Amino acid sequence: MSTTRIDTSALFPERGTLIGMLHLGALPGTPFHHKSLDEIVQTAVHEARLLRDAGFECLMLENMGDRPYLAREVEPQVTSAMTRAALAVRAEVPELPLGLQILAGANHAALAVAHSTGAAFIRAEGFAFASVADEGLLESADAGPLLRYRRSLGAEGVAVFADVQKKHSSHALTADLDLAELTRGTLFCGADGVVITGVTTAAPTALDDLRCAAAGAGPAPVLVGSGVTPEAAADLVPLAAGLIVGSYIKRRGAWDQPVDSERAAEICRAVRAARG
Repeated sequence: MSTTRIDTSALFPERGTLIGMLHLGALPGTPFHHKSLDEIVQTAVHEARLLRDAGFECLMLENMGDRPYLAREVEPQVTSAMTRAALAVRAEVPELPLGLQILAGANHAALAVAHSTGAAFIRAEGFAFASVADEGLLESADAGPLLRYRRSLGAEGVAVFADVQKKHSSHALTADLDLAELTRGTLFCGADGVVITGVTTAAPTALDDLRCAAAGAGPAPVLVGSGVTPEAAADLVPLAAGLIVGSYIKRRGAWDQPVDSERAAEICRAVRAARG
């Protein structure tokens, strides 16, 4: 396992550190775009304040509204809009670390935005191994090009948390490897931590999958990437360094709805109780 992994312990002061998702509305030029960029950024800033006040310990910004996603590459206006939103959120909530994800698997763009805005980490899809996603075949792992790009930028302070098996994807190509081996391979390729999810957005993350990934991760952080609810908190907190929460904190538990401050506070209470 790599000995050059970034020390991310400051991002996870407690087991099950709460990472709140800021799902941006559809950005300019994407199929479902209908709000001005000013409105989209203002919403992100407002929701960042709500999550901070509820008790979240970290935030992550994502272009979730840009469906259907492009594989690996996004238009320049998406990168610039993500940069603007990240700067606005960091200015308003500077005390919380910020992460970024640009869908789908646009890891180079995410790294560039993170480096230029002072974000702490990115979430990377397709980092190691191949899969078939709804965007098409992700046949080339991104680890080699991405980490060379990180070095060329001088962005070694930006951590890369890599999905071991991307949501909304088929993993038949790697079906002969269990999650422990896939996790070891992902970390061998230079990820600073791994993300384990259910099969779709908001789907529960299987506890056996988390245990299997932890067996391969050693001291590297394992994050839960979907299905975090108050009911699941007691089981998830002991197994994960971080909990990425998106759908549950939205009105009616739907990812495309506004943040519900009561639901956000509820999950914070549940996680605190699970920590004992």
